[in-house]
Amino acid sequence: MSTTAPEMDRLVEEIRQRVLQQLAQAPGRAAASPTLSGGTTAAMGRPLREQACDGPAEHCASCGLCTARRPEAVLSVIAEGAGRVGSALGTGEVGGDIAGMIDHTLLKAEATADDVRKLCEEARKHKFASVCVNTTWVPLCKRLLAGSGVMVCAVVGFPLGAMAPNAKAFEAREAVRAGAEEIDMVINQGALKSRDYALVQEDIRKVVEAARPARVKVILETGALSQEEKIIAISLSKVAGAAFVKTSTGFGPGGATTEDVALMRRLVGNELGVKASGGVRTCEDAEKMRAAGASRIGASASVAITAGCAQKAATPTAPTVAGRGSQRPPAPAVKGAPPASPAKSSAY
Repeated sequence: MSTTAPEMDRLVEEIRQRVLQQLAQAPGRAAASPTLSGGTTAAMGRPLREQACDGPAEHCASCGLCTARRPEAVLSVIAEGAGRVGSALGTGEVGGDIAGMIDHTLLKAEATADDVRKLCEEARKHKFASVCVNTTWVPLCKRLLAGSGVMVCAVVGFPLGAMAPNAKAFEAREAVRAGAEEIDMVINQGALKSRDYALVQEDIRKVVEAARPARVKVILETGALSQEEKIIAISLSKVAGAAFVKTSTGFGPGGATTEDVALMRRLVGNELGVKASGGVRTCEDAEKMRAAGASRIGASASVAITAGCAQKAATPTAPTVAGRGSQRPPAPAVKGAPPASPAKSSAY
């Protein structure tokens, strides 16, 4: 199907207009997903605890899984003095800090086996969500991380995304066979900018189908897209069955911004995850992305991020002055965290 077909152009324009109207009328409002028995949603068919819950508090469905779906809110409550929190049946393992939402990333072309071993050792130690590597390293990472609870994530069509859909699908299938549990694919920017939306959707759908049961994150390369292109790319990713939308490869123009993360969260609601990647190097960066709606962080500076957050949590805050309107002073700047990596060809 070609985008020269009038019905395709009309459909895309209608989607764009409706999305813009929704954003203008109800900023930040996330539509609730219908829930099936067994704690899954009709839209995703995944356990409820695996789905992000970053919408406004007034839309809470009282699922009892805040410690798994909204850990940052739980940590905030604990920081204010709570001694115990409750969770529902099926909550499962719960991460203790921001480390559990980080994809520990090594995507340099010159990365060696020793570099990958170090990546996996760090991921084990800090309990990161996953390691994110090029497909050639998936078998090694799978062996090194066996029994650790850390997933292996592989990138496909990386970093350009300009190959044929079947080529991306084949790479994804082989990566999953080798042990990858998540796939990060790069969108076809050229097709998007050519308004060949049928090709963009087909490209994503084929990777989603080839990767099952692994979840797929779609990298939009937001720094290269207009606002309209971002909206359409996010919408097509959702329609094609992706599990996450993601900001950047780290090799393109710009990286993650809070504005783009917030836009993604507003468009996908609670049905999809949002991954902020590209230029996230400090605890403050990660916290800003999480506050904007990110449920996963992609970073190569993961150790520095977690060290900074740990020191920030351990630094006592000055007591507040009792009285109406008193506020807690801002947290002091983090000191002693490992320095950010020197400038490289990648913004990761």
